[in-house]
Amino acid sequence: MSLTVPVILGSVRSERQGIRAARFLVAQLEARGHTAPLVDPAELNLPLLDRMYKEYPKGEAPEPLERLAELYRRADAFVVVSAEYNHAIPPALSNTLDHFLEEYFWRPSAICCYSAGQYGGVRAAMQLRAMLAELGTPSIPSLLPIPRIHKALSEAGEPSEDWLRKSAQKFLDELTWYAEALRARREAGTPY
Repeated sequence: MSLTVPVILGSVRSERQGIRAARFLVAQLEARGHTAPLVDPAELNLPLLDRMYKEYPKGEAPEPLERLAELYRRADAFVVVSAEYNHAIPPALSNTLDHFLEEYFWRPSAICCYSAGQYGGVRAAMQLRAMLAELGTPSIPSLLPIPRIHKALSEAGEPSEDWLRKSAQKFLDELTWYAEALRARREAGTPY
């Protein structure tokens, strides 16, 4: 079953490493026959959150928000790629996520976290789990942490170590299971 799974990147830094993980995951999802558009805050150039998408009068939200809302309503799941800044998620990721709410409902998410060091960004992932659940897109139990990202993935998103492909396979198998199950339940009706 083909799914639509936006890959939401969380960094806008000039020499960001997360783009490597995002490219890797987009390629892995597409190899499974899924649609995996990259949501890149550096390209979107969203304003700092003043009003959520739903708070704009119909048809008056900025164009990037309209585009994202349409994508998110079609989505079956989300993959969120997060760095760890000061043991927390990057501000660009929070800003990108916070513009929406209902568009996330009844869809699972999966967290890929990374760092230049040995822990792979897992401290930020714990905070992100709580945030994603509050937004209505709870994360699957598994994480895909990528330590030493600058060595683990090339600029193009090609893994240099076998463990990463194997871990991503299991991670995406789990996300696919949740996405297919929740899509069937959404089609049958939601509680509200």
